[in-house]
Amino acid sequence: MSKEDRRNELKKAVQEGYSSIAKEGGSCCPQDSCCGPTDESITSYSEKLGYSLEELAKIPEGADLGLGCGNPTALGSLKKGEVVLDLGSGAGLDCFLAAQKVGQEGKVVGIDMTQDMVSKARENAKNGGYQNVEFRLGEIENLPVDDNSVDVILSNCVINLSPEKGKVFREAYRVLKPGGRMMISDVVLLKELPEKVKNSLEAYIGCVAGAEEKNAYLNVVKEAGFKKVQVIEETPFPADAVLGDPAVGEISRGLGLSGKEIEEIAGTVVSLKFMAHKGK
Repeated sequence: MSKEDRRNELKKAVQEGYSSIAKEGGSCCPQDSCCGPTDESITSYSEKLGYSLEELAKIPEGADLGLGCGNPTALGSLKKGEVVLDLGSGAGLDCFLAAQKVGQEGKVVGIDMTQDMVSKARENAKNGGYQNVEFRLGEIENLPVDDNSVDVILSNCVINLSPEKGKVFREAYRVLKPGGRMMISDVVLLKELPEKVKNSLEAYIGCVAGAEEKNAYLNVVKEAGFKKVQVIEETPFPADAVLGDPAVGEISRGLGLSGKEIEEIAGTVVSLKFMAHKGK
């Protein structure tokens, strides 16, 4: 299979998986797999990732699908009047939180590649009365956003899903204003995954197989032109989100993984929060 065919296969799988989530709810795998809540409620899961109960109480119902791996709006203080762009905005959770911080004089734009997610987010915005939030259908590798037009970029557990991460960060650099900043929560690896896991579509949609090793990931950010790349926090991914998930067990059996291999993979996956700046 050519690289282009593989990219197309991954894109289609991600679109189908997240379209299903938008329609039915659940986590970032079609069968409630590794990136989302298991036996815990979505609210409890999101609280573990850094969202306060006060924040979660203020967003429209249905905006939190339990898809994240951190709270990027907590990485730095958003200011009144700023223009914020969310890469892979899903049902709008981080967009709505950001909108409350930038105020009516500011603006938040969410980009998602799945029409069902965009439709759900727009419905949530309408129900919540958000006038300063807009959702656009588009790919994070080809942003439907003007050059030098954004103050802050957010993203939460999405860039790992792209097979063209360098292109994502080059696009992010393009649309940021000089002096703008990027605040990211994402899944990275402390060491390389077994080949059979990397080649699994189910594990890819579940935010594991598409993840890069941490240093390689941060190097891609720097190569795109970003300065002051600063790791804010690095935490193990919630173990119960990996080991306690029935779908993870199903995937591991299908891949012929031993219990020891599953434990090693779980210990390899971490949630990375970092900031980076575009030079003036």
